Amino acid sequence: MSSGQESTPPLDKAESFTATHWSVVLTAGQASSPQAAEALAKLCRTYWYPLYAYVRRQGHAPHDAQDLTQEFFARLLARNYLGTVGPEKGKFRSFLLAALNHFMADERDRAMAAKRGGGKALLSLDEEDAETRYQADMASALSPDKIFEKRWATTLLEQAFAKLRAESVAAEKGERFDRLSVFLQDGTDPGDYADVGKELGMAANSVAAAVHRLRRRYRELVRAEIANTVASPEEIQEEMGHLFAALGP
Repeated sequence: MSSGQESTPPLDKAESFTATHWSVVLTAGQASSPQAAEALAKLCRTYWYPLYAYVRRQGHAPHDAQDLTQEFFARLLARNYLGTVGPEKGKFRSFLLAALNHFMADERDRAMAAKRGGGKALLSLDEEDAETRYQADMASALSPDKIFEKRWATTLLEQAFAKLRAESVAAEKGERFDRLSVFLQDGTDPGDYADVGKELGMAANSVAAAVHRLRRRYRELVRAEIANTVASPEEIQEEMGHLFAALGP
């Protein structure tokens, strides 16, 4: 995602924040709420890989890491940990890592159940993809905490990017998006607009305008994704800063 000088439009609190997932979970607390349970499950499905990478970087073998991650989510989704959740917990990222560390401390001296996930596979994990992605991370010397933060940030950006592409496909502009999406990255040269324009049958200034709209919408979607993981609108900008810091070298 480019971090140029374009300003980021403010998130519409009424439309984009009041129904966010983590705020729904926080509001529900221990109450039996299908909406909160669904929100929590959706967040867990999105952000399971950063936790898997964290467990692997702690020195656990792939199958053990899969077991631990699956069992952790099984307990979390069974609401075993929600009694400790309150507005002061703030960001879902912080809560999730603290809960995982607590779970791993409890499990350290226990043998994992013979059946994968203890028979509680409430969340389907793409285990093959997880290990493939983790092997790509192996060249990094990052600590478990840092690898978790970086993978969290990457996952969030991937979610926003996928939604941006889905919007373009729905508008029958998927092919154009695939060609222009390279300009969402840092270091791309606006001088390439003319060449891309020839391919797409667009003038260079039209390509520039389309790229500007994509970048603006991408930022909006990133902010919306962040809003899903914090407890209040005031935390969005802080979390966005943290995200970009985590993506750094």
